[in-house]
Amino acid sequence: MTNPYRSPESTDAPSDDPNSRRPRRRTVVKAAAATAVLAAPLAAAIPARAAETPAFQHGVASGDPLPDGILLWTRVTPTAEAVPGSGLGPDTEVGWVVARDKAFTAVVAKGSVTATAASDHTVKADVRGLAPATDYWFRFSAGGTDSPAARTRTAPAADATVTNLRFGVVSCANWEAGYFSSYRHLAARGDLDAWLHLGDYIYEYGTGEYGTRDTVVRQHAPTHEILTLADYRIRHGKYKTDPDLQALHAVAPVVAIWDDHEFANDAWSGGAENHTEGAEGAWSARQAAAKQAYFEWMPVRPALAGTTYRRLRFGKLADLSLLDLRSFRSQQAAVGNGSVDDPDRTITGRAQLDWLKAGLKSSDTTWRLVGNSVMISPFAIGSLSADLLRPLAELLGLPKEGLAVNTDQWDGYTDDRRELLAHLRSNAIRNTVFLTGDIHMAWANDVPVDAGTYPLSASAATEFVVTSVSSDNLDDILKVPEGTVTALAAPVIQVANRHVHWVDTDRHGYGVLDVTADRAQMDYYVLSDKTKANATSSWARSYRTRTGTQKVERTYTPV
Repeated sequence: MTNPYRSPESTDAPSDDPNSRRPRRRTVVKAAAATAVLAAPLAAAIPARAAETPAFQHGVASGDPLPDGILLWTRVTPTAEAVPGSGLGPDTEVGWVVARDKAFTAVVAKGSVTATAASDHTVKADVRGLAPATDYWFRFSAGGTDSPAARTRTAPAADATVTNLRFGVVSCANWEAGYFSSYRHLAARGDLDAWLHLGDYIYEYGTGEYGTRDTVVRQHAPTHEILTLADYRIRHGKYKTDPDLQALHAVAPVVAIWDDHEFANDAWSGGAENHTEGAEGAWSARQAAAKQAYFEWMPVRPALAGTTYRRLRFGKLADLSLLDLRSFRSQQAAVGNGSVDDPDRTITGRAQLDWLKAGLKSSDTTWRLVGNSVMISPFAIGSLSADLLRPLAELLGLPKEGLAVNTDQWDGYTDDRRELLAHLRSNAIRNTVFLTGDIHMAWANDVPVDAGTYPLSASAATEFVVTSVSSDNLDDILKVPEGTVTALAAPVIQVANRHVHWVDTDRHGYGVLDVTADRAQMDYYVLSDKTKANATSSWARSYRTRTGTQKVERTYTPV
């Protein structure tokens, strides 16, 4: 077993007075000062009825599948007081076992690792020597207690001819805004090779401070805005008690990247919109705490210390380049000053952009998938009425008087986008599909080389954007019936953005991406009511890109 916090080479790693705070974007209520004592949030971070200790109260998970291996994760609670973020509890030996069957009669690998307070009693096992494209079962044990058993799956062999791949795709899950029914419905499918989480796995705000349609459906912990390592650990721990999230982690490996809310809203390399330097401590300390908690609590291999950019391969059919668009980016441009085109500003950082370009060029797979936390397609707001423009601006973090650029997306870093798209065109790199979250809306887009002349200009790639699991979108902000805003806004958005084939501004849900040699298809599913724990799911639309076309088209049945 390798060091679970160090990435192995086979992951294709790259080489190299709160009262005075300005108003926050995407925030419904002003933030309260983070003065709550630690004891109450610690108690709230675990279920009310604690199991006998040691216990596995936060489920089990797997992630980052390789042809010969998988990363396993859990957290053990060795004693009643050793709750997330407490720094309490003894060192505890945690065993793990992997088998070909749920009864664990055909064991193929086993070992142990020590859970300590230094890692918040989280553990990882980077298991190797497994067979490619194979289902396995795993569980952990400590002090005579077994964790739940869970299923995982390895990736196909690098040179394997793969008929199809199927991934769940999600982003933006705000605990206080609703239930995570999307996770439950994905878990029930039983047909996923893996699932992609494209960012905002947790949210950093204090209770009631971030879009909930003015109703906190269920309170997270701690109740104050998270700033310290203990805070971030408690918040991750609270999320990991969700039964729907635990269910999805227990049936398929996750491939995750972070966006801003794992840190703070509109984070960049040197700060964040939702961070007041000094009053909330140093950004460098907050960022380091957020990253440490993330890597403790997520089954993710950091390819380069402190980042989430890395690449996974799924046979000859697809590779998946995963981006970190927060650690290296320049500060978001001030609106209206033209700096979005400044070549010295970056969203990726030089090393990551070079790594992405090289990987796309050298790829010998049929499809090049890119896990991308913010929308790369250009977006002009168009001639929206004031009553629609204001809430859209609030959701995107734009001035409410209107502006045709969202500077937190690739629109705010046009030189990086221009360089990347020119690279795709000049090297005739086909079948590049960006898979995106963040924006709390569903989109199906061509990615034009020149949006101003499209469709006369070429499309260099395609993009499927999934809506939020629960975070507020436009109908929530306006407090109008679902579908009202889409009916009014979508036609105007599409007129101003001819590369946008579809946009749904209102509904919550998830995507299922199915990939074959002939096409990559995204099926969009929506929930009946995010505020109901038993929300149902229904298919909404499907779009695909056929091989060689670099364009999106509608298809009328899900896979």
